[in-house]
Amino acid sequence: METELDGELTGEVVVVGGGVIGLTTAVVLAERGRRVRLWTREPVERTTSVVAGGLWWPYRIEPVALAQAWALRSLDVYEELAARPEETGVRMAEGVLGETGPDEVGAWAAARLPGLRASTAAEYGGSGLWARLPLIDMSTHLPWLRERLVAAGGTVEHRAVTELAEADAPVVVNCTGLAARDLVPDPAVRPVRGQLVVVENPGIRTWLVSADPHSGETTYFLPQPGRLLLGGTAEDDVWSTEPDPAVAEAIVRRCAALRPEIAGARVLAHRVGLRPARDAVRLERGTLPDGRRLVHNYGHGGAGVTVAWGCAQEAARLAS
Repeated sequence: METELDGELTGEVVVVGGGVIGLTTAVVLAERGRRVRLWTREPVERTTSVVAGGLWWPYRIEPVALAQAWALRSLDVYEELAARPEETGVRMAEGVLGETGPDEVGAWAAARLPGLRASTAAEYGGSGLWARLPLIDMSTHLPWLRERLVAAGGTVEHRAVTELAEADAPVVVNCTGLAARDLVPDPAVRPVRGQLVVVENPGIRTWLVSADPHSGETTYFLPQPGRLLLGGTAEDDVWSTEPDPAVAEAIVRRCAALRPEIAGARVLAHRVGLRPARDAVRLERGTLPDGRRLVHNYGHGGAGVTVAWGCAQEAARLAS
């Protein structure tokens, strides 16, 4: 039975899924007074989210208008967290969005990102937009979210789930990402494979995202503490999580064409993640077969980090 205390519902909630969406949702619920248990198949350090580059920008996510609103809510939080980068993994970093002009961003971002300007020829060889955006180190941010959840009274349980009805709470929040394809089941969820190369940083301090106007191929490098992340790929409906050496070589070659010093950087690791894509994010309330409340929060594709806090706030509202 759920009770109300000082305007906050305090009934128990099980959040299924331990990536950035599940963790952030669990934190918001716990800090609003709910008793939260987070169920995750893998430790947070081994979820798909840890592979994410971590740059705040609504990349390949629908519906666009809602995604922009969720992104701006998240931006509010990240700007605050960036005051403590060593603790939270969040910092504000400058860089270039290639093949993007000020008129292409729209009022939704321009009003909140006053430093936006056209990049100079020294900053980028093509037309681009210079921006100062949140850049999140996921290897720090995910464990920090877990500790914040525990500090708010939540618990983390490592367990696999074969159906959502297994969650033994009055309210269940489904943040299972790609696993929702089988758990819901929802065949609209599909993988978009992303591969990264992690190298020693040869001294690069700004990030860059560049899109080939002909092939649509995206190239980027993102400086994170102690390393530089090189990307990337976006292969629809590809399930393999094994790094492809030929793809890795191509990523390094494309990045080095933009910054030659990358060519000689020592490779530290190869990473592959499967983005949980869907034609539109599913963020809505429903019911389990026995009538208990179910909230879906999945299908964020490559923008989970970008919209995490905005979606978590909406999921918490739907759960109450």
